[in-house]
Amino acid sequence: MKSYILRRMALMIPTLFGILLLNFVIIQAAPGGPVEQMIAKLEGFEINAISRIGGSNSAEIQQFSMDESGEYRGRRGLDPELIKDIEKLYGFDKPAYERFIQMVVNYVHFEFGDSFFRDAKVIDLIKEKLPVSISLGLWSTLLIYLISIPMGIRKALKHGSQFDVWTSAIITTGYAIPSFLLAILLIVLFAGGSYWNVFPLRGLTSENFDQLSFLGKFLNYAWHMVLPVFCIVIGGFATLTMLTKNSFLDEIHRQYVQTARAKGLNNNQVLYGHVFRNAMLLVISGFPSALIGILFTSSLLIEIIFSLDGLGLLGYEAAINRDYPVVFGSLFIFTLIGMVVKLLGDLTYMLVDPRIDFEARG
Repeated sequence: MKSYILRRMALMIPTLFGILLLNFVIIQAAPGGPVEQMIAKLEGFEINAISRIGGSNSAEIQQFSMDESGEYRGRRGLDPELIKDIEKLYGFDKPAYERFIQMVVNYVHFEFGDSFFRDAKVIDLIKEKLPVSISLGLWSTLLIYLISIPMGIRKALKHGSQFDVWTSAIITTGYAIPSFLLAILLIVLFAGGSYWNVFPLRGLTSENFDQLSFLGKFLNYAWHMVLPVFCIVIGGFATLTMLTKNSFLDEIHRQYVQTARAKGLNNNQVLYGHVFRNAMLLVISGFPSALIGILFTSSLLIEIIFSLDGLGLLGYEAAINRDYPVVFGSLFIFTLIGMVVKLLGDLTYMLVDPRIDFEARG
């Protein structure tokens, strides 16, 4: 097992390098870099997400693009020396390959630099936003598992019944509704849109949070989390429910179940004493990956819609503003965490079922 872990950890190095290289090349080809952003601000024309889509401002945007020699042109009247100073400020006075090599060297030492536009270190920004995303990811994942596992077991035991049919229709409908569309609907209905003002529209806590008691703080926090977590859970428990059901159905029809029943064991003893452990192998071992998936991907639009200042909103704003240190720093950290969690998921297989031996497979 130790050699397997070492091999997996060794494979992380070329994987990280390849992901960084691919994204670096893509970013270099994208228009509207940080130099263009600064030039636009100095000229009183700020490039944003809307202006990049096209329209009346497209001709003005091109005035900030590179010319044939690879240098930024800027608008007429802007001092060329100032443009060179801006390029040097953001490191664009060096060739792309030198910037990439320097970035990799820094990342090896876990030095992610400073944000271009936030006047803060990248690692400090990630630490600041991480609690919000962890709150969404942790509570959503726990609720998904608490709902999906009992429902999946029940559906397996009642396979083909009306309960199975109706629950399948409900979870399929929930899975088919995009989370961002459901979020907008809930805001209109329950967050002061056109009907009721029951839940807060934005933020993780209220302005008077520090003045509340411990119980009041918990209730205030939970009150703010209801709508965002609900949007993630509705679209997330369908897959896990069906996986649990199919796993139990597959195990229930195995020979060892018939043998256990022939020995006189009742249904509960067979189900929870024999079937449960084998059927839950895939479900339990997938918990780390599910948490990371919700933490870094599923909550992106939810954070933006509900104005939750987490990693999703940070990454979105960094991409829009071409804040490259934040983009690449968060990409590196998230990729590293994802690969470590994937390794933990494989090791969890062995903890749940010791019959699995990765060392023998290697």
